[in-house]
Amino acid sequence: MHDEPNDFLVGAAPFAEHERDAVYKAIHTRRDVRDQFLSDPLPDNLVRRLLEAAHAAPSVGFMQPWNFLLIRCQAKRQAVWEAFVRANEEAEAMFPPERRSAYRSLKLEGIRKAPLNICITCDPDRAGPVVLGRTHDARMDAFSTVCAIQNLWLAARAEGVGLGWVSIFHENELKAILGIPPRVQIIGYLCIGYVDTLYAKPELEVKGWRKRLSLDDLIFEDRWGETPEATVTPGAAGGQAPQGS
Repeated sequence: MHDEPNDFLVGAAPFAEHERDAVYKAIHTRRDVRDQFLSDPLPDNLVRRLLEAAHAAPSVGFMQPWNFLLIRCQAKRQAVWEAFVRANEEAEAMFPPERRSAYRSLKLEGIRKAPLNICITCDPDRAGPVVLGRTHDARMDAFSTVCAIQNLWLAARAEGVGLGWVSIFHENELKAILGIPPRVQIIGYLCIGYVDTLYAKPELEVKGWRKRLSLDDLIFEDRWGETPEATVTPGAAGGQAPQGS
């Protein structure tokens, strides 16, 4: 370890107002894109910027457990889509009969439409058997990988690129298609491409699947179920008031 770590400290001043507002805008206007993808390919330098943003994410013990598997091959994507369809039919049957028609009406993936798919994985062995910060919660490497996905998602929004997260598949089937080792966990299968329109609110809210919960109902203080005496006014901390995600 470095003898003089303070040599690496830099200032932590708040962002300028326009910079701060841009961060909040990316957060509050980010959407899970399924059907708005354009066919235009993403330039290699743009994909590199998005991956660098993901790779800049925090990780427990600085283990950086992620890998980014870029999938452009149409045959591979067709196989992934077929795996999704099989799992999606199983998923539909899990819902009450009265909700199944609504479920069928939802577009839940853009595997074949988006010009690029990325499978983001987590390697639990990346930093050895004992990892600083993971000693008491083995999930921390997966949580770290989710931070990388969120970084990529926000950077994509800033670049005018849409991203959709596909979660309906059997992991072992997807691993077999993509040649992923058994020990490595799939965290996110992402569809990525340019978009020129986005839903003003989350698509599932627009289509009546669920409504956004009230933030006030989700905040406790000091003990589970205890309501804070004071409530923070939306937007009071700077940036835009929440618009959904």
